[in-house]
Amino acid sequence: MATTNLPNQPAKKGTQIHWGKVALFIFLLVFTIVYMSPFFGAIITSVRTQEDISVNGFWSIPTEVTFSNYTEAWQRANVDRYLLNSFIITIPALIGTIFLSSLSAYALARHRFRINRFIYFMYVAGTLLPFQILLLPVFLLSNYLGIYDTYWAVILIHTAFQMGFCTFVLRNFMRTLPGEIMDAARIDGCSEWGIYWRIVMPLTVPGIAAIATLEFTWIFNDYIWALMLIQNDELKPVTSGLTTLQGQFVTNWPLIVAGALLAAIPTVVVFFALQRYFIGGLTLGSVK
Repeated sequence: MATTNLPNQPAKKGTQIHWGKVALFIFLLVFTIVYMSPFFGAIITSVRTQEDISVNGFWSIPTEVTFSNYTEAWQRANVDRYLLNSFIITIPALIGTIFLSSLSAYALARHRFRINRFIYFMYVAGTLLPFQILLLPVFLLSNYLGIYDTYWAVILIHTAFQMGFCTFVLRNFMRTLPGEIMDAARIDGCSEWGIYWRIVMPLTVPGIAAIATLEFTWIFNDYIWALMLIQNDELKPVTSGLTTLQGQFVTNWPLIVAGALLAAIPTVVVFFALQRYFIGGLTLGSVK
């Protein structure tokens, strides 16, 4: 009787791999809950009353849920005015940072000159410099230039301080662009500015979008520079403006947390709008 050789069937996976996946899932779930616990705690706190927290504690179950904290924070702290100030500071600083850093990145990535590597290392070294040691020099410089307690003081310091990181990332990205396209443009008579603006910048849009997402979040959420360089309450951004909600003797924490959550809405919207560029930018410039 003829027999037919059946193909070897793949062995079934043992229960060890199955339990390994379960353990990994549980670990990631616990890690996510612990990581997100401050955010969940902020949401719960924002819908409670200060009396409830004082009596029952911070992590207790709310006895009363109210959304009046958001309304009071919006009206009492002038959150709308502070948000407008944040946009007045963030948008010019972001545009200036992206424009200047893309220019310097193009020069460092596509041109060879004697101090090219030295300038590049200076940019990298600037990103490693703790900004706290520059608080006093920047304060004195802004006072000397006559821009202290103005929008321009914060705009210029953000533009200057963020250029190092943006140039570092965009330079690595521009080095991955094919040089044949730029050589062909030069042969056709295109100027360096035309190559930068018409060829390099359109090809660098994914990298610029990723950098813009990070920079918008960092500049919009800045607290130290706004606190140091702006004294007038009418000019403060939302991060430092929320300090007006803090009382001298008693602090209404649900009110402050509600105002902080309102201030976080623009950055969340920008992140989700540019999320795909941001995720792609995590490996920006890692491959030549």
